[in-house]
Amino acid sequence: MSALDLPLNLSHLLLLSASALGAGALNAIAGGGSFLTFPALVWTGLPPIVANATSAVAVSPGYLGSALGFRRELAELPAARRHAEALICALGGLAGAGLLLVTPARLFSAAVPWLLLFATVLFALGPRLVAARRARDASMSATSSSSASLRVQRLGLFAVAVYGGYFNGGLGILLMALYTLTGESSLNTANALKNLNSLVLSLLSVAAFAWAGAVAWPQALVMMVAATLGGFIGARLARRLPAAWVRTGVVLTGLAMTAAFLMRG
Repeated sequence: MSALDLPLNLSHLLLLSASALGAGALNAIAGGGSFLTFPALVWTGLPPIVANATSAVAVSPGYLGSALGFRRELAELPAARRHAEALICALGGLAGAGLLLVTPARLFSAAVPWLLLFATVLFALGPRLVAARRARDASMSATSSSSASLRVQRLGLFAVAVYGGYFNGGLGILLMALYTLTGESSLNTANALKNLNSLVLSLLSVAAFAWAGAVAWPQALVMMVAATLGGFIGARLARRLPAAWVRTGVVLTGLAMTAAFLMRG
C-alpha cells in the first residue's frame, strides 16, 4: 500500500478534522495553522513531503474564508497593490512547490523543525524588529523611507512566497512579520493582505502538488471542509481578540511543534 492510499479510521478522521478547523481559524487570526495540520498528517502515517503537500491543500480553502472575512479591509486597498502582490506570490509559490518536489525526503525531514523554529522566532521578534526599523527610518526622508520599504517588502514577499510554496508551516507568521516590518501599522490590514496572498500562492503550489501526484486526497478533502469553516470563524474572531493574546498563542504553538519534531528526530 502506498503512502497516498492510507485508510482513514475514525480516530484519524477526528484528529485531522479538528486540526484543520483549528488551522483555518489560526490562519485567519495571525497565521501558523500548518503547525496543526502538518504534524497531524505525519502522526497519522504520511511521509513528511506528502504530509506537507496535503497540508497545503487542506488549508488553502481556509484562506478563502479568511479573505472573505476581511473583504472590507481589502476593498480599502489600491487595486494595483493587490494585483502586484498577487503576481509576486503566484510566481514565488510555484517556485517553492517545484523546489519541494525535487528535495530528497530525508533532507526535508531533517529541515522541518528548523523551518518551524525560524518562523516562530521571527514572529516573536516582530515587535522589536519593527521598533528598530522605525527608529532607523526616523532619520530618513519620508520619500526615501517609503521607497526603500516598498522595495524591501516586494523582495521579501517573493522570498516568503517561495518559502510558503516549499513549506507551508509558518507562512502566515512570516507574512505578518513582513508586513509589520515594512511599515503596515494596522493589524487588520496586515491580516487581510496575509490571507489574500496566502490564498494566491497556496492555490498555485497546490496545483503543482496535485499535478505531481503528491497529495493524499481523502485526507485533504476532509480537512478542506473543516479549514474553510475555521477560516470564516477565525476572521470574525480576529477583530475581537487582543493582539498580544494572538501573538502569544502562535509563538507557543510554534515552539511546541518545533520541540515535538526535534524529539521525533
